[in-house]
Amino acid sequence: MAKANGFWDEERNVPEMLMLIVSELSEGLEALRKDRYAEKSVMHDLHTDIVFNSVDEEFHYSTENWKEMFEKNVKNSFEDELADTAIRLFDLCGGMGIDLARHIETKMHYNSTRGYKHGKKF
Repeated sequence: MAKANGFWDEERNVPEMLMLIVSELSEGLEALRKDRYAEKSVMHDLHTDIVFNSVDEEFHYSTENWKEMFEKNVKNSFEDELADTAIRLFDLCGGMGIDLARHIETKMHYNSTRGYKHGKKF
């Protein structure tokens, strides 16, 4: 999607991309501080609509209603900012040819060999 929207038309600046990931985490912190969470029932309906569309090829909600519901009930929430963080991270890895899923799996296995809190206080 990032390529289709022009974000990879030119070579990307990796340090800048890393800071954009950090900025999304900062936005997540602000959402947390302001107690902004996605409305779970609306989020469920929006996601169900996406799944419904993939099966029946038509949305239950119009595009305008779907977007409005998202913007009112999900956008800028803690969960939304975490999603933005993951999207930016996976975009960076995809653009650099990094198989992040493989690296995560390998790192999790390594971490399973380490001691309680990895021998640290926190």
